[in-house]
Amino acid sequence: MLSDYRRIFSPAGSLLFSAAGFVSRLPMSMIGVGIITMLSQLGGEYWLAGSVSATQALATAAIAPQISRLIDRHGQRRVVLPAMAVTVAAICALVLCARYAAPEWTLYVAAAAAGCMPSMAALVRSRWSEVHRESPRLLHTAYSLETVLEEVIYVVGPVLAITLSISVLAEAGPLAAAVLLAVGVLLFAAQRRTEPPVRPGLQRARGSALRIPGLGLLVLTVTSVGASFGSVEVVTVAFADTHHHKALSGLLLGVYALGSGLAGAVFGAVRPRGAITRGLLVSVWAMVVTMAPLLFAQSLAALAGMLFVAGMAIAPTLITTMGLVGRLAPASQLTESITWIVSGLSVGVALGYATSGLVVDAAGASAGYGASCAAALLAASTVSLALPRLARADAQ
Repeated sequence: MLSDYRRIFSPAGSLLFSAAGFVSRLPMSMIGVGIITMLSQLGGEYWLAGSVSATQALATAAIAPQISRLIDRHGQRRVVLPAMAVTVAAICALVLCARYAAPEWTLYVAAAAAGCMPSMAALVRSRWSEVHRESPRLLHTAYSLETVLEEVIYVVGPVLAITLSISVLAEAGPLAAAVLLAVGVLLFAAQRRTEPPVRPGLQRARGSALRIPGLGLLVLTVTSVGASFGSVEVVTVAFADTHHHKALSGLLLGVYALGSGLAGAVFGAVRPRGAITRGLLVSVWAMVVTMAPLLFAQSLAALAGMLFVAGMAIAPTLITTMGLVGRLAPASQLTESITWIVSGLSVGVALGYATSGLVVDAAGASAGYGASCAAALLAASTVSLALPRLARADAQ
């Protein structure tokens, strides 16, 4: 089974663009927490740090699909390089504004401009789709690999940003994100051999990829999925604090990510069977079932085991969703379509942070997992109701 992971790298240049994509995606897990750490280290209040970081995240969710639409029309290299340049300049401007105590509104403007960060996750998957267009099995494995790598990114990136900003220089976290973005994008853009060609059909097309039947429903689904595991992060920190071991919250979330990563690795090595819509339905309902025990955790040890099991449903859900997008969206709009999924996920995580925090404040840490379960149930219900609209993907 593991031979598929070797085979996906058989085409020339595939290992290089995947490695460059890994480097260029690290900043997406660093910039938010890097902004918060930087501003708090420089004496700013947490509400300011959080709202500036949220501005960057929401701007990215709104702008990234538009950048990806331009990429589909004009090619990756022509668009991603100027988008990267704007983002790096905006991060540098944000750092300077923070360092020299510029008016608060300048922080928000710079953070919004940093939202021009291109969706490298979408660009990498678009290249895999082009490389393995004739082999759905290998494409499934490639998507699985990228999902596992993103689990690693979201474990390593925040730790790197926080450590740099606390131990080296307050501005070091965001600056490191800017450097990694520039280096990663330059290396990625240099891989011309694997760049997907511009599809002539899109140059005549008008309108958003959200008009593709079924795509909007998938975006709603992943928004709920994002809200579910976003709320898990907040509630887990609160739960560990309630049990007087807040420092262990990072380890607990690492166990959660480990469950997802291992499940994704195994899922990618198994030949897909049956209808892809049924696979998505099973995975989202598995999220509901595995999230429910979190409501009854009584100790950190028990919670760790429950989080590991709950994490195992995440990667298969995201991998299957990306596979569905590949079937629903025409090649000429694939990058934009994937970016809408990524944006929906990001918005969901932000909503999960906010709603779970309110529940924890009102009813306590354990009750906070109710928000996680409710979001997972909403995702499963959306897929169940959307099956007729998604069914055409099974025929492809």
